[in-house]
Amino acid sequence: MTKNSHFYACIMAGGSGERFWPMSRARTPKQLIKLFGEATLLEQTVHRLDGVVPRKNIFVLTNEAQLRAARAALPMLPAAQIVAEPAKRDTAPAAALATALVRARDPQGVMALLSSDAMIHDGKRCGAQIGAALARAADTPALLTIGIPPAHPARGFGYLELGRELARGPEGSVIRQVKRFVEKPDLATAKRYVKSGKYLWNAGMFAWSVESFLAEAARHAPTLAAFIGKFPRKNPRGYIAKTFPTLGPRTSLDFAIMEKAGAVETVVAEFDWDDVGLWTALPKHIAMDATGNTAKGPVVVAGASNNIVISNGRTIALCGVKDLVVVETADAVLVCHRDSAQDIKSLTKMLPKELL
Repeated sequence: MTKNSHFYACIMAGGSGERFWPMSRARTPKQLIKLFGEATLLEQTVHRLDGVVPRKNIFVLTNEAQLRAARAALPMLPAAQIVAEPAKRDTAPAAALATALVRARDPQGVMALLSSDAMIHDGKRCGAQIGAALARAADTPALLTIGIPPAHPARGFGYLELGRELARGPEGSVIRQVKRFVEKPDLATAKRYVKSGKYLWNAGMFAWSVESFLAEAARHAPTLAAFIGKFPRKNPRGYIAKTFPTLGPRTSLDFAIMEKAGAVETVVAEFDWDDVGLWTALPKHIAMDATGNTAKGPVVVAGASNNIVISNGRTIALCGVKDLVVVETADAVLVCHRDSAQDIKSLTKMLPKELL
């Protein structure tokens, strides 16, 4: 695929990843730790863009606490392209900041907005379909998503209701109309969505032209539009520090813009995707032994089964236990039942600050 000089990508990389404590911390959240090999999830996100977006056109949005670690993880990008948001303001202001950064560089820019914390093995196909979304966004005023065919009736994701097929990308991607965005459903509704074949998971992957996003923001979120319109072409650091914290209240991109936009289209994903939201997602990506244990690091098991065990130094020995999550770091050890993995976030509220 030929890189287009007007194509850009902005990667959101400021999440806290509290459900992956004790490895994930405020300064090094899920996307900045090496759980699935020698590259972090953030690094993998950047590498998927090879051949699609020039590296000089890639921006990373993080926060002040994670800025140093993000820059260290991405030596292939100039430090100036890794930008810290000075306050937590959710995805709508983040999208506005991303669009403003691109517009300051190139008013004709067409950009993808991507998350940094999903596991995708087929990076080549993902990159090609990001390219398809960018190409479509360059030719239409619609805002684009990349939707994931649901693998199961998940209750933790929003859904996209599909309309008719509109086009095919240059590499074969199906592009369809989005009728509406649907909030996270109950289980019965999610089952109905999956059975119908008319819905996709909303995975938080978007594409649009600068001009199209600014027009939609002017109609539905004028504060964000004003922020983009006044964004300086050079030396924006002071403007970001002063103005970005005022972009409240915290609002999601879906609620502020996407659900109200005049036209939304989706590229139907043909690659694997997993948001790896909990420790219990690891067995999908790290090989299990004969008794169902998923282990990384120095781990010894005897009569133990169906455990997830991660050591970052000290040997962990399990004997006669099952269905546990055990994670060791230099200063903390987590032990919980697999069924309680979703409660780790609430556990972190009880921990001393030095462990967060």
